[in-house]
Amino acid sequence: MASPLTDVRLAPSASAVAEIAGAPGAWCPALAPQGDRVAYVTDRSGIPRLEVATVDQQTPPVVLSGPEQEVVSVAWSPDGAWLAYLVSPGGSICAELHVVRPDGSGRRRVAGEDPRATVFAGGWTGPGHYACSIAHGDGPDADIVLVTADTGEQRTLARGGFLSVNAVSADERFLLARRGPRGYRHIVVIDVATGVQRRVLPLDAPGGIASEDGRFGPDGRSVHVRASLPGEPGTDRAGLVVVPLSEDGVPGAGRVVLYRPDADLDGYALRADGTALAVWTVREVTELWVHDLSDGSPLRQVALPEPVMPGWSLAADGATLVAELTGPLAPRGLWVVPLDEDAGPPVPLPSAPRRPDPALLVTPVRHEYVAFDGLALSGWLYRPPGAVGPNRTVVSFHGGPEGSERPAYSPVAQSLVAAGFTVFAPNVRGSGGFGRAFTTCDDGAARAASFADVRATVEELVAEGIAEPGRIGAHGWSYGGYLTLVALTRWPDLFAGAATLAGMSDLRTFFAGTEPWMAAASVTEYGDPVADRDLLSDLSPMTALDRLTTPVLLAHGDRDTNVPVAESVQAHQALQALGAVSELLLLPGEGHTVVGRDHLVELSTRVAAWFDRWL
Repeated sequence: MASPLTDVRLAPSASAVAEIAGAPGAWCPALAPQGDRVAYVTDRSGIPRLEVATVDQQTPPVVLSGPEQEVVSVAWSPDGAWLAYLVSPGGSICAELHVVRPDGSGRRRVAGEDPRATVFAGGWTGPGHYACSIAHGDGPDADIVLVTADTGEQRTLARGGFLSVNAVSADERFLLARRGPRGYRHIVVIDVATGVQRRVLPLDAPGGIASEDGRFGPDGRSVHVRASLPGEPGTDRAGLVVVPLSEDGVPGAGRVVLYRPDADLDGYALRADGTALAVWTVREVTELWVHDLSDGSPLRQVALPEPVMPGWSLAADGATLVAELTGPLAPRGLWVVPLDEDAGPPVPLPSAPRRPDPALLVTPVRHEYVAFDGLALSGWLYRPPGAVGPNRTVVSFHGGPEGSERPAYSPVAQSLVAAGFTVFAPNVRGSGGFGRAFTTCDDGAARAASFADVRATVEELVAEGIAEPGRIGAHGWSYGGYLTLVALTRWPDLFAGAATLAGMSDLRTFFAGTEPWMAAASVTEYGDPVADRDLLSDLSPMTALDRLTTPVLLAHGDRDTNVPVAESVQAHQALQALGAVSELLLLPGEGHTVVGRDHLVELSTRVAAWFDRWL
């Protein structure tokens, strides 16, 4: 038994968990063309809704979405006349496209009438025209569709492959779209008249193996592509390549203009003065820099008040941006960030929701260690006040697996810490943000190496005196939930308790039940559901549940069709038949991501109580 000095045991406080897990946020900012107003998504009402506020905060925010609409994202038209926003009907991933005037009039659905269809966000191509991608639910492909806001008229611009629209040329002759499966996506330029698709970057060119997004240059005669650039493992990072484009839409030879061997380029914008704004992720923290676009040289860094910037919207004059910022003590909120030198510090938008009491929260520290094969790993360690030496510890695995654990606001981690647990959130192999080789080194049959990272993580925590055997739990969301179940079947004595949210239990039934476009995109990640069926069986915890002895809480949104809810239901039923200890928590009306405030509080409370019981 650990001494009381090294074993933090706090009764889970319902009020503390409610304040932490129920803390509202604001995200996905979209500045009006005039720069005087900003649209954004906020869950201050309990579900994500669309609001518009003046940047000077002289008038109260106005809700523009419908009372029951769960809003995903928003974009302001270049003439300021319309807002386009995606709605997740009843938590479903099959999103709809809606439009509304900034004064609240004209609100209606303009795409996604078929409940099997999924609309993916695109962008405005000009006054009244919005380009998006639509997967129709009967196959793996997605078409690019131009929607007229006034009439709702739809015109298909391109088809053939799973196409995610990036940009449309000013004359609407050419499209830039992303296509391909996970880990091998690439950008194509499409001639709208002929339907011909051409890779912007050849396979043997820098960035040709994998590129995530592309945009037309200001003159329309070039394309800027954010792509994974070659290098040694760990330096094969995402950078920016500029490619000339002929009058006929034929790409030329690319030139690398932005690259850092220690950071991924997560976003960028071109400014009229010939500079580029670059959003870099360095050791999971956001850095915002201004570069000379002619040679890529850094000119200055723009200070940010929080460590992670998931979203942002640049003003038309390029002088400021509205940033979505978050940190371990701060749910997502909006800040006005001046970009020019001596322009003053960032200023929070007062319309952002109130933060939770900082006394309830802790700041994690980055912890580095190595896997069994010497691969460098890292994660974020949350320790409650008073935790000196081994403490009851929960290892929390992120989704993806291409996701990344960052020092952002984590309701579940902070709720567990408030209940007295130490939490470690690792980035095992397959995580994003460490170079392409690291992200793809768990693909297919190599996935078992990432399983071993779970055991290496636990042994590191024990060796460092952070945790001790018999009082360690595992938690995971989506792929992290799957990874948790795998670990429970491979090392039955590794964890004393576990909780999963929306995790796969059988890769074979996942492929059969998920959306067709998701299945097609996931083949490179897990394996082909036909040709690699035996591999999928070997990688599935469902085929080895008889080895599981750890009490496990399985939680899932009952509207999830990304990782179908049946994945948790079938695991629970099988465990019950085996006489194992398991509970099933179904969250009504929630999809793959739990967004309702009451459900977030319920989930966090149940998870904290579960670990309090079993650790």
